[in-house]
Amino acid sequence: QVQLVESGGGLVQAGGSLRLSCAVSGRTYSTYTMGWFRQAPGKEREFVAAISRSGGTTYYADSVKGRFTIARDNSENTMYLQMNSLKPEDTAVYYCAGMINYRGYESVSSYDYWGQGTQVTVSS
Repeated sequence: QVQLVESGGGLVQAGGSLRLSCAVSGRTYSTYTMGWFRQAPGKEREFVAAISRSGGTTYYADSVKGRFTIARDNSENTMYLQMNSLKPEDTAVYYCAGMINYRGYESVSSYDYWGQGTQVTVSS
């Protein structure tokens, strides 16, 4: 059974940085396309960033492009999201997700596995 566990969330002032991690159990981690999503109160879950199986290709939502960086370490079964220049509108629960067979990276329904989420709060 595949499990995803996020960590690294917290409270930070606007302009600050946080690094989220997603630890994935299972021997087939390197075969998954991985992604980060977020959900603010009263809003739908939205795409943040995604990374290909090898890590060679990355995708970002326009709202985070240039501020966030997604990366993965297949030897450690871990994915990361480095978040810089954080804004109050980045406040949300952040989820990592894994996709077995590529079906597009932006849709929630494309992903097969999800973590429980980690709260990120950015104060103004």
